[in-house]
Amino acid sequence: MSDIAGFDIARIIELLPEVGVALGQTFVMLLVAIPIAILIGTPLGVWLYSASPTGLKPRPKLHRVVDSLVNVIRSFPFLILLIAIIPVTRFVVGTTVGTAAVIVPLTINAIPYFARFVEQNITQLGAGVVEAARSMGATRGQIVRDVLLVEARPALLGSITIMTVSFISYSAMAGLVGGGGIGDFAIRYGYYRYETAVMLFAIVLMIVLVQAVQIGGTRWARRLDKRH
Repeated sequence: MSDIAGFDIARIIELLPEVGVALGQTFVMLLVAIPIAILIGTPLGVWLYSASPTGLKPRPKLHRVVDSLVNVIRSFPFLILLIAIIPVTRFVVGTTVGTAAVIVPLTINAIPYFARFVEQNITQLGAGVVEAARSMGATRGQIVRDVLLVEARPALLGSITIMTVSFISYSAMAGLVGGGGIGDFAIRYGYYRYETAVMLFAIVLMIVLVQAVQIGGTRWARRLDKRH
């Protein structure tokens, strides 16, 4: 029997090459957007912490401006952001469709998303860690580099895991505008062609991918946590 529990096995096997391409597109989106978000979002998050009224170098007025901008970008639903920055996307990658075009809004959305995580993770360490470092004569740079970021590593890794899981969902949403990836695959076959079995197969792949990222990230964070 080629049909098991509603799954047309023969049809799914026939589409496996396309599934492989879709998975590859999803991985490309994540492998570009997430590292860029970490590289830019980490110093931005550190600055948000340092420039806050209780931070290492308070700059209340500028902090309010940057903090508000971060909140504005984070509050945009991804699909709306995807459409709103079409001119920016076209300028950066020369097109508004395909995997490359989706990476631009994904990255723009991910940077403030991760920056807020960084700020919160550092803030949760408490003032005692900073005071202890200051009492030993550490400079601001040393406090950030050798104390705060080191102590916050498990929490930061957990935040990276949460962000990656969230953006797997965002990358799937990009299929609505022909962005490629598993979401695009599911929409093309499950929605436009009414091939429910294929759509369910794509959903199962997404669940497996999310679970793999979550389990891997959680285990890695536990290894870095000195309390365990």
